[in-house]
Amino acid sequence: MTNKRILMITGDFTEDYETMVPFQALQAVGHSVDAVCPDKQAGESVATSIHDFEGQQTYSEKRGHNFTLNASFAEINPAQYDALVIPGGRAPEYLRLNPAVLDMVRHFFVENKPVAAICHGAQLLAAAGVLEGKRCSAYPACMPEVKMSGGEYAEIAIDGAVTDGNLVTAPAWPAHPAWLAQFMDLLDQS
Repeated sequence: MTNKRILMITGDFTEDYETMVPFQALQAVGHSVDAVCPDKQAGESVATSIHDFEGQQTYSEKRGHNFTLNASFAEINPAQYDALVIPGGRAPEYLRLNPAVLDMVRHFFVENKPVAAICHGAQLLAAAGVLEGKRCSAYPACMPEVKMSGGEYAEIAIDGAVTDGNLVTAPAWPAHPAWLAQFMDLLDQS
């Protein structure tokens, strides 16, 4: 395995598990992961939220941890990265309004680099216009955005993941084993 340099774009109220687990797991196997947020510097943090499935019609949301960023958004160049990770939670909802974030996401698709998005991360993919013709899973509430952006919504089990070309997606954090395994397979192939 060749160690890769991976960019993680995140923001306030990112889903706690969907940020911390891939950040730590990818580092544990030797990859370098730079976590950034627009208008924040290395050493600053984003607030996370914890989403849980407790029997209601949708997930519950609670305040999570502070996640410390290890790179500065304004200083990164996506061309220097081998892959991209987009966690879910509430962050994609506002990150998709940032043109610089959308340009960064598009870079990874134009260059056919591996991309892993989970849960509401599909909101960023849809806003960046990169889902045309792609099979994409996401939290079910994001299904309309996937379809309206020209993607095919993959309705899979909450602990499943799907790979289409350079894109690995999953519905939510219970899919971490499948999602991360498929993403690491793509990293090995790139």
